[in-house]
Amino acid sequence: MKQKNVVILGGGESGLGAARLAAEKGYNVFLSDKNKLSDKNRYELEHYKIFYEEGKHTESIILGADLIIKSPGIPENIPIMEAIKLQHIEVISEIEFASRFVFGKIIAITGTNGKTTTALLTHHLLKNAGLNVCLAGNIGKSFAREAIEDKYDYYVIEVSSFQLDNIDEFCPYVAILLNITPDHLDRYEYQMENYVQSKFKINENQSNKDFFIYNEEDIESLKYIRFHRLAGRMLPINISKQKEYLSLNNKIRISATPAQILDIPISDLPLKGTHNFLNIVSAGMAAQIIGLSDRQITDGLKSFVNAPHRLEKIKTIKGITFINDSKATNIDAVSYALQSFDKPLIWIVGGVDKGNEYQIIEESVKKNVRAIVCLGKDNKKLTTFFKGKVSEIRETQTMKKAIEIAFVLAENEDIVLLSPACASFDLFKNYEDRGDQFRRYVQELALNIKQQPA
Repeated sequence: MKQKNVVILGGGESGLGAARLAAEKGYNVFLSDKNKLSDKNRYELEHYKIFYEEGKHTESIILGADLIIKSPGIPENIPIMEAIKLQHIEVISEIEFASRFVFGKIIAITGTNGKTTTALLTHHLLKNAGLNVCLAGNIGKSFAREAIEDKYDYYVIEVSSFQLDNIDEFCPYVAILLNITPDHLDRYEYQMENYVQSKFKINENQSNKDFFIYNEEDIESLKYIRFHRLAGRMLPINISKQKEYLSLNNKIRISATPAQILDIPISDLPLKGTHNFLNIVSAGMAAQIIGLSDRQITDGLKSFVNAPHRLEKIKTIKGITFINDSKATNIDAVSYALQSFDKPLIWIVGGVDKGNEYQIIEESVKKNVRAIVCLGKDNKKLTTFFKGKVSEIRETQTMKKAIEIAFVLAENEDIVLLSPACASFDLFKNYEDRGDQFRRYVQELALNIKQQPA
């Protein structure tokens, strides 16, 4: 394998990690990014003497590769990918490449919604119990970057459908598939079955020594399972039964094996809302499979704090509460958010639409939303669909203005909810930037009001 020519397509964290790992393992590495690299990433490539180009894809160099590692953000239908297919060059994902160089057990988590929270919680449970565990993948550092030293016994990896598209032998010891609802359909020819098939690739290389945790009430998962033979030891989760058990006992139940049954009082749950039961039970089952005791799991749950941008309370100003749910980039996530509050909502929504079907949340919007503030360059789909369904719809292209409008529209005890249902790339760098701006301008609004004369 040494001196094999490897081309990395994409110069983000995934591409940088793959380039670093490939160089460390003795490959001839060339990184190509159609866009401009960040100063930080350019410096890192030069520091480690990795050849690169930016602002273009030089076909003559790329097609000379023996292996191509494609970053997840790159679609399959761009010209350079079409040229690569014609040359029959092997294309793999960064998580596939990294998995070839680690000896620790992999816990991989995917799903349309909840995968970041579940990955964070799983990692926290294992780390809090004293295990040598790493968090990587679609959150934090890339898997490949962590694989350079391969110093962990366990790798908790959040994986997207894009990362799974180009795997070959990637095989998690524990695979978790939380749910599948319409998202990223623009990358899958607007065919739901293509997206579903991509998600289930997390299971395709598992054996009877591995574990597959899944949501047995998820419609798309059930349809797929009905017509496909799956690998791994299958462990279903039924949220309806969890809700029923909660109503009778005020507890939820975690049990990966009949030998270990753990009941958790609702007061000890680190995440609020019934939609988080799936995340908590999945993480708890993974911890049981790894061998954590009931006490270790309970202690870990009690000490867990979720990441920002997920129904994060920012501030209450003059009785109006501002909630940052910037991570909600699809309809299903927004549906959870709309149903999480019993007060009227001023809903900030918008961005790059990914094939959203707003009919799914129409009734929740009619019931819970007082006014809509559309935040995006193109709000036509939103304004057309919700016209006449809420009393007021406003439009803007800046976060500061969106917050000002929402504050004016809100009444005492209302909630201003940023839950965009869309990607962020029309006005922001990413969903974190969008959420950070929301937090900053809410805090600025609070300061301005405080400084106003009585």
